[in-house]
Amino acid sequence: MKLHKEAGALYDAGKYKEAEEVFLRTAELYHKGQNYFDSTSMLYKAGESAYALKNYEGAVEHFLKSADLSFQKGFDRFGVSALEYARDCYGALKKPAKVAETEEKIKEVKAKLESAF
Repeated sequence: MKLHKEAGALYDAGKYKEAEEVFLRTAELYHKGQNYFDSTSMLYKAGESAYALKNYEGAVEHFLKSADLSFQKGFDRFGVSALEYARDCYGALKKPAKVAETEEKIKEVKAKLESAF
């Protein structure tokens, strides 16, 4: 998809705000087309863009949306990665209760994944 490549190029050029906006639009389009994996990936990349801008509130929102969709669609390992990034955002925001809550969720999902094998 053209927007996907455009967003990646913006990110690589250090234009994180523009990249974040294009990643979000792309995520929405992928979701509408029922391409849920790429939608979760674009939400994750939007989170990385916001994180690069030190916009941790925005980043955590994108990472949590990515994680939620990942878990709904069975992309559990990808969801864990998004939660780990969200945890890091909460740490940067100095929200220790949210860090602990997110860490607990990560442990639960990892335990579930380990028991599946």
